[in-house]
Parts: sequence; structure tokens; C-alpha cells
Amino acid sequence: MMDVIRANLGPMMFAGLVLFLLIGYPAAFSLAAVGLFFGFVAIEMGVISHTYMGNLTFQLYSIISNDLLLSIPFFTFMGAVLERCGLAEDLLDSIGQLFGGVRGGLSYAVIFVGAILGAITGTVAASVIAMGVISLPVMMRYGYNMRHATGVIAASGTITQLIPPSLVLIVLADVMGKSVGDMYAGAIGPSIVQVALFCIWVMILSILKPEQVPALPPEARVLSGWPLALKCIRGIVPSGALIFLVLGTIFLGLATPTEAGAMGAVGSLLLAAMYRTLTWKLTYQAMSSTMRITAMVTFILIGARVFSLVFQGVGGGLWIEHMLTGLPGGQVGFLTFTMVFIFFIAFFLDFFEIAFIIIPLLAPAATKLDINLIWFGLLICANIQTAFMHPPFGFALFYLRGIAPPQVKSRDIYLGSIPWIVLQLILVGLMIVFPEMVTYWLEKPVTLDPAALQKQFDALPSVGTFELEGLTLPKP
Repeated sequence: MMDVIRANLGPMMFAGLVLFLLIGYPAAFSLAAVGLFFGFVAIEMGVISHTYMGNLTFQLYSIISNDLLLSIPFFTFMGAVLERCGLAEDLLDSIGQLFGGVRGGLSYAVIFVGAILGAITGTVAASVIAMGVISLPVMMRYGYNMRHATGVIAASGTITQLIPPSLVLIVLADVMGKSVGDMYAGAIGPSIVQVALFCIWVMILSILKPEQVPALPPEARVLSGWPLALKCIRGIVPSGALIFLVLGTIFLGLATPTEAGAMGAVGSLLLAAMYRTLTWKLTYQAMSSTMRITAMVTFILIGARVFSLVFQGVGGGLWIEHMLTGLPGGQVGFLTFTMVFIFFIAFFLDFFEIAFIIIPLLAPAATKLDINLIWFGLLICANIQTAFMHPPFGFALFYLRGIAPPQVKSRDIYLGSIPWIVLQLILVGLMIVFPEMVTYWLEKPVTLDPAALQKQFDALPSVGTFELEGLTLPKP
């Protein structure tokens, strides 16, 4: 009996964690409690030595000394400030006026503003709440179908998950041991395709059911010509400048993600000052929101490290790896299983819990199957978008329910999300079929052509010296 327990401590740990999470106990404390309990059991049963648990000190130190994770509070603060500074109102008003004359114009405006806010805030809550407060009453006033209106607002807010500088991509890069810059670059293609899919659906709806997405009446389009152009410029130019300050400096190699996040945080305060909304109340609310999110992420990460250390020590990592690499179909079977599994586990766990609990178990198997981890991480990110959308636990739906007028029914919010979930799943399918959507944007490895090198070498003078990396060598 004891031998059976020793051989199956890994599966028992995983089952114990699932049980705690299903009960509803906080994920951070569930991870730590299960890890420590099974750690003591494993020591008593001789599976691991007591000195092995000393590695926990180094694991925890690696968390607090990780410069990359410092970017999370910076980006969170930036998003919290921009959520309240008035930028979203200006963008929605100007772009809504720009597209107002076409059917579905307000929907296009919400999608484009969602993408812009995603590129400068990095948080779903900021985008959904800002757009819901501003655009939902307007869409209701001009006769937009309720389910479509709530669905497009929630879906456009979740684009933030995929568009850099998303917090999701930062955490994925850290968990998988990859560059944040590469993760951001790889996300460019899927982000563009996601926005295009949303716009195509609005266009299809405007043709098949034009009464659900009417154009704005002429009296509602109060701006045109140069006044409209100036208003659009006033909203888009500062946003573009902040996007370049954050993403441009990372892509050009001028700043690390942490440094770019710090500049983004300062830039958001300057933007709020420009809109004359920078107050102590706004700053305090942004700092409070940043503190809560950062503390949550840190506690989950600490708990995950405790669990992971013991889980690897009792052989749980090998058990997961053998189980996943042994699935029929090789890479296809592995991808199919993981995508379906993550889709359903997202009903119960939020992104940070999936990132710190599930993904470290999947990454080694993906590496062994020779799967590009940047592509795999972005596949997971695109899949996890649905976690914010699908009933009954989608956080984007909760945010929208919290700020929607009383006449908006929860049933409409839930049913309105379904077409957009399908569009997000179509994106996952396209990324699997066309991995170039991700890999095209990644930095190509430098390859040396032996023939070209020989040709250059032969062109050197036959007598004399040449320099190679600072060393002066005689030519043979």
C-alpha cells in the first residue's frame, strides 16, 4: 500500500489541488497548502529529503528579485489611470462620429477603440468598464440590438488579452522562460486578425440584419470635416505616442519591458494631466487597484512555486510529461487536448491561476514535441480570451453587468457573448492552421552561408593580416 502511495504522490497532489479549487478556497493558499502538506508526506515516506525543501528559499527569492515581474505593477497602474482619465470617452466620441454614417458604425468604433485601449492599458477590466459606461447607453439610444451591443463591448475589451502590452503576455513569457519582446512581436499577427474577424462579423450582420446595427441619424452626427478630423487627431495622436513609448522602445531594443512599463506609467499621468483629469482621487484609486492586483499575482506565484517544487520532487512533472507526449496524434493530439482542456478549465480558473498552475505542466511536453513555445503561448492566450467571455464565469460579462443600466438583462449579456466566443475560437483554429501568423513577426535566426564566407575570405590580400573579433591574425 505504501509503495502505491509513493508511486502516485504526483497524481494525488494534482487531485488534491483540484479538490481545493472546486471547494472555492483561494488559489494562492490552495497551492501553498497542498504543496507543503505533500512535501511533509514525501519527506516522511522517504521520497524526498528534508534538504530538498531548502530549495524553496531560492524559489521565493527568485520571485522577489525578478525584474520582469516588476513590469506588472507599472502596466497595471498605467491601465488604471487611463481607465479614468477621459481618453476612452474622447476616442469613442470621435471614432463613433467618424463611422456613425455607416451601418454598424458604433460597433466598428467600439472594436477599434478596444484595440487602441488594449495597446495602452493592458487590462481587460479597464477596457470593458470604460467602453461599457460610455458606449452602451448610446448604442441603446439609437436602436442597436441589446445582445449585439453587450457582446461587442465585452469582446472588444477582451482583445486586450492578446494585444501588447498585455499582462497576460508578460506572465506567459516569464512562465515559459521566453523573451517578452518575442511574445509581443508574435502577438501582432493574431491581434490584427482578431480585430479583422470582429469587423467582418459586424459587416455580415449589417447586411443580413441591418435593423440590429443601424447607422446614426444625421442629427446625431454633429461633427464633420476639419472639426471631426481635429477631434480624432486629439484622441489618436496621444494614444499613438504612448503606444510607441511602451511598445516601440521594446521592439527597437531601447528599453526592457520593466523600463517601458515605468515610462508608460509616467506617460499615463501626463496624458491625464493633458485631459485635466489628474487628481489625487484618480491617483489614489489607480494605486489602490495596482496594489490589489500586484498582491494577488505575487501570492499566486508564491503558492505556485511551493506546489511546483514539491510536485517536481515527487515525480509529478514526469508523470504529466509522459501522459501528454503519449497522446495519440503527436503534436496534433497534444494541441487538440490542451486547447480543449484549457477552454473548459477556464470556466473555473482565471488567467493567473491557469498561467501559474497549468502552463508549467504543459510547457515541458510542448518542448519535447518540438513545438515553438512562443506560438504555443499565444495559442493559449487566444484560447484564454474566451475565459473572459463564456458564461457563467466570464469576468468581462461580470464587469459589463456591474455597469450596465437596469434594463439590460443578464440573459442578453450571456447570449450576446456567444457569436464573439465563436470568433475567438476561429482565431485559435487559424493560428493552428497558419502558424506564420505568429512566427512571421519573430526575429529570424542569423544563418551563415559558408560559400559567401569563403568568397569574402578569398578576397582578402594574399599577404598580410586580417582582424577577427579584435584579434589580428596572419592570413595563411
